[in-house]
Amino acid sequence: MNKTVIFEVQVQFGDCDPAGIVFFPNFSKWMDASSLNFFVQCGVLPWRELVKTTGIVGTPLLEIHTKFMRPATYGETIQIHTSVEEWREKVFIHRHIVKRGDDLLCEGTETRAFVIRPPGEPDRIKAIPIPADIKAKCL
Repeated sequence: MNKTVIFEVQVQFGDCDPAGIVFFPNFSKWMDASSLNFFVQCGVLPWRELVKTTGIVGTPLLEIHTKFMRPATYGETIQIHTSVEEWREKVFIHRHIVKRGDDLLCEGTETRAFVIRPPGEPDRIKAIPIPADIKAKCL
């Protein structure tokens, strides 16, 4: 079974549209935060530390899919359940299940890659094979 990490969010008034419903891009913002939190909770150093020892600058987003089921509003606490659905050679699929208690609000997947800056090309990033030590911490 895949490891799942839960990231909790307190929905604020400013997260909502004039109708008081969470503005949809905020779910992407929270899933992005939950992605980094997943690795930190699994024991991986934050990207600004990891870059110093491995050259890995992070896991940029390559593709995203989101399905909304129920709305959320300010004053509520929601939980983002994050796991790795699939590991490939150079990319992985993060799965996010957003809940308010037992109510399913939203589901999403993100395709991401571990990247470095190639030597001599500081303005570029390049995907690398998934580091075995990081993958082992996340299983």
